[in-house]
Amino acid sequence: MRVVGLAGPTGTGKSTVARMLARRPGFAHVDCDVLAWETYRPGGPAYLGVRARFGPQILNPDGTVNRERLAALVFADPQARRDLEDLVHPWVMAALRQRAKELQGKGTQYLLVEGALLLHSPHVDRGFFDLFLWLSVPEEERRRRLRAAGLPEEVIARRLAAQAELAPPLLPNLLVVDGTGAPAEVARRVLQALTRYFSAAPPSA
Repeated sequence: MRVVGLAGPTGTGKSTVARMLARRPGFAHVDCDVLAWETYRPGGPAYLGVRARFGPQILNPDGTVNRERLAALVFADPQARRDLEDLVHPWVMAALRQRAKELQGKGTQYLLVEGALLLHSPHVDRGFFDLFLWLSVPEEERRRRLRAAGLPEEVIARRLAAQAELAPPLLPNLLVVDGTGAPAEVARRVLQALTRYFSAAPPSA
């Protein structure tokens, strides 16, 4: 099974492209945001740490973490964001390994792992991935997409500012893909990039 990381800042279309390609036979998709949310649900491995760090202000009446309130805090405060990542990302990596093992057992050939910080979090084991694809989209286009998704302007501004310095590092197994245009066209570019990289050879089981 080939593990392919889809990286890039918010608004680049990672989720859309990954979901489209996951409909193909042999493809599967894991969203690291979803894995992160699972770590701080009540009973999750990061729940107590997140609650202790950010306090009762982030909790709903039933004790669950209000993701919108938490996001507002961490996107406005770089140190808070780093603290959250330190609490959550190691557990996300552990959950990703387990999920990959399950999917490999089901015959998955290409596992698409979506995450904005796959190439920047110190808690991500880059050696776990066979290939990284960085979706490149100008900021104004990303802003337009987030606006079309219904996000308030102040939320968009915070998210773009928080990830303004994200850029693809120089790695031998990283390819930059143009993420502009219609989702189907971007998905086609991504598919072409990964099949070229693997020389169109069938992945190992």
